[in-house]
Amino acid sequence: MDATVTTGTEESVWGGGNRPLGASYGKMMMWFFIVSDALTFSGFLVSYGFSRFKFIETWPIADEVFTHVPFFHGNYPMYYVAFMTFILIMSSVTMVLAVDAGHKMMQKKVILYMFLTIIGGAIFVGSQAWEWATFIKGDHGALETKGGRILQFVNAETGQRASLADFSKTLPEERVKHESSKGVWFEKEGSQTSFSLNEVVEGFKATPNILIRTETINEEGHKTVLNREESLAKLKDAVLVVEGANLIHNEYGSRLFADFFFFITGFHGFHVFSGVVINVIIFFNVILGTYERRGHYEMVEKVGLYWHFVDLVWVFVFTFFYLV
Repeated sequence: MDATVTTGTEESVWGGGNRPLGASYGKMMMWFFIVSDALTFSGFLVSYGFSRFKFIETWPIADEVFTHVPFFHGNYPMYYVAFMTFILIMSSVTMVLAVDAGHKMMQKKVILYMFLTIIGGAIFVGSQAWEWATFIKGDHGALETKGGRILQFVNAETGQRASLADFSKTLPEERVKHESSKGVWFEKEGSQTSFSLNEVVEGFKATPNILIRTETINEEGHKTVLNREESLAKLKDAVLVVEGANLIHNEYGSRLFADFFFFITGFHGFHVFSGVVINVIIFFNVILGTYERRGHYEMVEKVGLYWHFVDLVWVFVFTFFYLV
């Protein structure tokens, strides 16, 4: 026996038609996009989690990588990333206020809260660009072995990371880049590191208080620091100097860490940048009175859904990539 819908309320909710669930076409399409994009980000984070726990013994420790704050020198683990997260969450709050003001047809408040949302998004995108630049530039420098392992340096007296500039020697060796003016056999060459491998090795041998720290995490949850004899023996495996991080080399540890960092944070940063651009367009439409003439601010609500989504995604990225 077929079931029939008897109440008018049930027919309006479940009857389908041009507006299923009472939502406009634009809202439905935005929800479809959000669900599909959420699945994409989920795949990225699952891949990151699988790779991390597969190589958990050599995976870089986030607290030792993201320690920088603009205009301040020192070790501030995760401080600036936490600040970025706070700014993005607060921009989501101002977006909620903008949507609420739109429901009440309060144009001036919509303008104010949309402006604050745009400022918050711009600060986040700028901060992420600065974080990328800092990550690419590097902090202390390291050596890479034949097997692709990273050897970092620490000061035995303080236990803190030691930069290559702290102990490397300057040797009278020729380090000239290939130039097209040198002859026919011109070969394009990338930028050189601050010190050559020989300069780092000789400086290390001449500085007894410098030790090598490997990628391997010990039982205490810290990178393993070798004694002086082990450090000298390990130094023989080094083949090149690494400064900063890119898709090929990574002074902080595993190359996969840098790959996932650039891909996941870059993909999310593109979403935030796109959201800022869209918010700017909607912001000027609000100023021009476009939605006042339409009699509703549904467009603000739709872009608000997108903005809340990128905020929520960052919460998961921040949790799984930086905190866990």
